[in-house]
Amino acid sequence: MIEPMLERITKGLEAQFDKYRIVFWYDPTCEFREAFEGLVLDGVEKTKIANTEFAVKHRILREAPKQRFLLYWEGPRPPDIDNWLLDIELATGVFKTDQVAIWLSDLGLPLMFEDLVREHQEFFRSSRRLEKLKTVIRGDDTRTGMRLRMLSISAAADGGLDTVVEALLAELAEGRDDGLRLIGRVGLDGFFWDQMTRIFGYRTDKPSLGDFAITLFKSCYRSAVGGEPILTSDAVVFFRRWKNSRNAADAFAKLSASYAEVLSIAEDLAKRDFRTLIEVDYFEEVDRAIIRALVHEVSTRTVAQADVLNWIRQRRQSYWYDAYRDLYEAIGFAAEFQQAMSQVTLGMTGLAEGVQRYAKSWFRIDQLYRKFVWHMQKSGQATLMRELFEQIENHYVNSYLLRLNDAWQVHVDTADTWSAPPIPAQRTFYREHVGEFRRRDQKICVIISDALRYEIAEELLGRIRSLDRYEAGIEPMLGSLPSYTQLGMASLLPNGDLQIADNDTATVLVNGQSSQGLENRKKILATGRTGDRTTALKAEELMGMDKDQARALVRDHDVVYVYHNLIDAIGDKQVSEDRVFEAAEDTIEEIVRLVKKLNGANAANMIVTADHGFIYQHRPIEESDFSSATVEGEAILFRDRRFILGHGLKGNHGLRCFTPCQVVLQGSVEMLIPKSINRLRRQGSGSRFVHGGATLQEIVVPVVKINKKRQSDTSAVEVEIIGSSNQMITSSQISVRFYQVTAVTEKTQLRQLRAGIYAQSGELISDSHELLFDFRSDNPREREVPVRFLLSRQADAFNDQEVILKLDERHGETSHFREYRTVRYRLKRSFSNDFDF
Repeated sequence: MIEPMLERITKGLEAQFDKYRIVFWYDPTCEFREAFEGLVLDGVEKTKIANTEFAVKHRILREAPKQRFLLYWEGPRPPDIDNWLLDIELATGVFKTDQVAIWLSDLGLPLMFEDLVREHQEFFRSSRRLEKLKTVIRGDDTRTGMRLRMLSISAAADGGLDTVVEALLAELAEGRDDGLRLIGRVGLDGFFWDQMTRIFGYRTDKPSLGDFAITLFKSCYRSAVGGEPILTSDAVVFFRRWKNSRNAADAFAKLSASYAEVLSIAEDLAKRDFRTLIEVDYFEEVDRAIIRALVHEVSTRTVAQADVLNWIRQRRQSYWYDAYRDLYEAIGFAAEFQQAMSQVTLGMTGLAEGVQRYAKSWFRIDQLYRKFVWHMQKSGQATLMRELFEQIENHYVNSYLLRLNDAWQVHVDTADTWSAPPIPAQRTFYREHVGEFRRRDQKICVIISDALRYEIAEELLGRIRSLDRYEAGIEPMLGSLPSYTQLGMASLLPNGDLQIADNDTATVLVNGQSSQGLENRKKILATGRTGDRTTALKAEELMGMDKDQARALVRDHDVVYVYHNLIDAIGDKQVSEDRVFEAAEDTIEEIVRLVKKLNGANAANMIVTADHGFIYQHRPIEESDFSSATVEGEAILFRDRRFILGHGLKGNHGLRCFTPCQVVLQGSVEMLIPKSINRLRRQGSGSRFVHGGATLQEIVVPVVKINKKRQSDTSAVEVEIIGSSNQMITSSQISVRFYQVTAVTEKTQLRQLRAGIYAQSGELISDSHELLFDFRSDNPREREVPVRFLLSRQADAFNDQEVILKLDERHGETSHFREYRTVRYRLKRSFSNDFDF
């Protein structure tokens, strides 16, 4: 006897004895005699029946009524009329020894499944499949339920028909059909296609997985754009779940790309208004069509900004959003830019009002322009975006940048001195801002980021404020003139006598000492408040410190200056100036890391500031943007795109001359500043990114004060479910509104939730929706999200029962969710018109 067979027989008999005290074993061909002899079953008395029926009956009923018996009959089972033990047999178990019987016994299945096992014997010949089936069998399984489990195992799936189809579609996308061929080999293909007809409504004379997949995409797309579906609503529910499954991402993308061409989706989209496609994401071509339409509509200004932002927000739920994120972002910022431009007024009565209005609102236009250009660059779609870029660029340069600074220049020209009280001058920074903390005997860390323009600092402010326990505010200073690095950096140090060196280096002296380089700045920093322990270092050095070194730095010093240089380092080079907005994005990230690093080293108070700002135009500078004014003077010491240093300089219609006294500097070096946004011609240097002049973008210098609190001060917005008044579901779909209670702010942050309808057992019986609540509008009506849920066929089993609409929230970045909100409904549907659209 082969050992595996004996083991199977033993297991089969043990399963029988779990149910019965007495088990009959008929061996018609006498082939299992050896197995019977070799069997060892604990607590079981083996008895061979050979014309001893009455003795056996007496033994098992009278002598040992509690003993377990295995009654072995060698030869065919006698007819019932001749079977003297029939009464006992009918009340106990019968163990069969053909292969099908062994499988039934091994699985603990009753005889009602014998026909099913015989029909699919190929399935059971695999011990791996048999063992897997054992783990999923339930006592109440029907033949259909059993075949579904076998189907799942054959397809290497883990669940019902949905998971089987998902697994088969994954193979289809990879050009394989292992699972489908196995399903055919074990005789389950007929059952599989019957289920596909019953559940999904897929009917054809020659069913195939490829044909089903095409039909699925076609049906779901058709219903999404308002047509009649081919398949049932269960197919739509399945399709949405499959599309949104992380595990199915690659398969969906491959099949979608393939079938878009088969179904001529591009041609169909060309006939449709993009507004009807906002909720459709079954093909990548849909996103492309929407983006093309939005680019045109925004560039021709034929749509409202609020509508554009709402459409883009809805597209965030698109399967393809990440691939087109930068294009959507660019379009959104373009729409906001246009809205801001339509509302802006650029007048001012003097320098102080100009700075104040820039710091309050005008900066936002520079910010929107920067964000638009950055995302456009990042998208790599210059041709697609050309129309919109030309419109935004022209509007920005001619209607804002030039007009604003022409209006500002009027007041620059009439100013006797470079000051704008009550706006503090940059050179008072150490006394006013650093001194504010030192007078309270508080430590202060200052981060100085070269060319951190005010609008970039304002975005940084929002990032800092969104961090838990961080509070921050921003205010402007009037930058020193000329607005170049050496003077701006010197102005941030303790200073009394501040002058530009009388040579061709443009070096700035503080109390007679050069402020060029880190070591010189350290020395000047030490001349501040008597007794203060001060130091300065580069950002790279700080980030390279371990925790103990960083803590020692803060512990051992009262004032720490950290110098950061990325924007100016990139922008000031002709070969890289077109990457200045990329540098701005990176700068925000790096400063956030610096702030966290300092806070981790026990720094509670921090200031972020800059030496100067800049002006930037993404399109190459035109001839008209260069100053045509003639530079005249006794001696030219230093020449740049935006300023000239020298002696005996003469102002004219295109250049404003300032004496050192007028710009509150010592020494004798004079300066010429091109008016408005004009550049001076200079061989070999960049012309799109410039600073040194007197425009608002160059001289409004940010001061961002940051403080770390002890208690948490951030929270997520609350979301409520606005249900129907009767709380009853009477059809195959239900519309529900979700309401974001408050607007998103830096401290009240967005919330991302998953919504679905569940049976009380926890089974999902509808499609599932990922919902993002990030509305910033103060209008409550603009913070509502309507969602339509489609019920699946599984919902049939729960009719006239209570079901639960659940909002779940993901736990961090994990795959686990926690329950956030629930609403209970009574499912009470008539099935006569079920699954209509």
